[in-house]
Amino acid sequence: MSTATRLAACAVIPFVCSAVWADDQALIDQARSAAPSMVSDAATVMYQGKVLAEGSNGWVCMPETLPGDNAPICNDAVWMAVFGALMSKAPYEADKLGISYMLAGDGGVSNSDPYHADHAHAPDMIKEGPHLMLIVPKALLQGVTDDPHAGGPYVMWGDTPYAHLMVPVGERE
Repeated sequence: MSTATRLAACAVIPFVCSAVWADDQALIDQARSAAPSMVSDAATVMYQGKVLAEGSNGWVCMPETLPGDNAPICNDAVWMAVFGALMSKAPYEADKLGISYMLAGDGGVSNSDPYHADHAHAPDMIKEGPHLMLIVPKALLQGVTDDPHAGGPYVMWGDTPYAHLMVPVGERE
């Protein structure tokens, strides 16, 4: 719903409007917590395919990465293309750098299988603290460990088209 539509609706049913607006604002605030304000303040915010706030800098922030994981994320255009391919199980081949912020950490996923049926119980589940995700042409990932416990950056989903570099920037829980 656009801001203009919300304002028009508020004029007609103000008691409902304040609750909806507050819920959306909470989602917007959560989504924007994924990245530094210099990125997130001007980012588009989306939730379940709906635009909650229009942006102007090409970044897209969402209040959750996977449904219900409460793990906000901010993606550049390259990472949004990766997400689109991932969600539709389409092939993807990185041909340039893509950046994604998850400064609030994530909910935990399989380090090898983006489609694991139960990420929380995957044998290689990793729940990362604040981090960046960098997608680059796959050849540039050669020689980088896929062990999240080795210390430092590591490759996630290395044997898939969605292979990317995880760059921890804070402590894990």
